Amino acid sequence: MKSYATHKKARFDYEILDTLEAGLVLSGMEVKAVRAGQVKLTGGFINIHNDEAFLVNAHISRYKYSGADDDYEPDKSRKLLLKQREIAYLKGKTQERGLTIVPLSMYNSGRLIKVQIGIGRGKKKHDKRETIKKRDLDRETRRAIKGDL
Repeated sequence: MKSYATHKKARFDYEILDTLEAGLVLSGMEVKAVRAGQVKLTGGFINIHNDEAFLVNAHISRYKYSGADDDYEPDKSRKLLLKQREIAYLKGKTQERGLTIVPLSMYNSGRLIKVQIGIGRGKKKHDKRETIKKRDLDRETRRAIKGDL
């Protein structure tokens, strides 16, 4: 299972409460671009409209070896493939105060491209500071252990 893109800032900005795996509807050119690593999930989010889930603001660049396609939009909304009960679950979670749905990573499962989505609650500024302090402390302990050996 190869990871094509991760949204590193999502785990810093949000406290992830639950994760789901979803398929993604892509054109052939988009699949090649994703496999070439030309995808950015930063700033992306999941929107539910008419009982369908869409990945919004995820940037998939135009595949450089494809022919001229002047009307290609790299930031267009892309449909997610989820079961109806998963969509109903996500719809209920979006109506709760303070919860949002963000893409965490894009990877392959066999020959299919999947997106891991997370339900997150936005962190406050002091929570982010605690995360930074914990990360720095862990880094220092690893250095101290490595230096002692």
